[in-house]
Amino acid sequence: MDDVDAVTRAVLSASRLLVAVSARSLAEVEERVTLPQFRMLMVLSTRGATKLVALADHLQVAPSTAMRMVDRLIAAGLADRQTNPANRRETLLRLTDEGRRTVANVSARRRAEIAAIVERLAPAQRAALVEALTAFSEAGGEPLAPAPDDPQPHPLGWAADVAPARDA
Repeated sequence: MDDVDAVTRAVLSASRLLVAVSARSLAEVEERVTLPQFRMLMVLSTRGATKLVALADHLQVAPSTAMRMVDRLIAAGLADRQTNPANRRETLLRLTDEGRRTVANVSARRRAEIAAIVERLAPAQRAALVEALTAFSEAGGEPLAPAPDDPQPHPLGWAADVAPARDA
């Protein structure tokens, strides 16, 4: 097996773990929010009030798919629509207070579980992991996640101008 295959296997294994952590972090709200809907909440959390077409583009889904997701989030009390004050013909989508609390709670659970896993690594392994994951993220065009005390955190590490991968 060459290095690319070994690294690919290791990344796939790590991604399974991270998907499991993500699923567990959503367990408390899973009856109200699916993983794709949570991705939408995260985008609204990081971008603020957003037009449907921009939201669909950012999530790389069809506008009709985004609209169905928005309708479900509105029904769950996690998002709402408002008229754009700059152009009254446009509607903006945004998080409700409950939506913001949901994002904060799920993100805190995810961060805590990842921190617990990282704590089991030796300091040298942690340093190597930071170096490897930073290089991997840069190679994929993904910005680093912010520090916990960042005043405008992007909980999944997405920058406003970088669309997340479809299966994140």
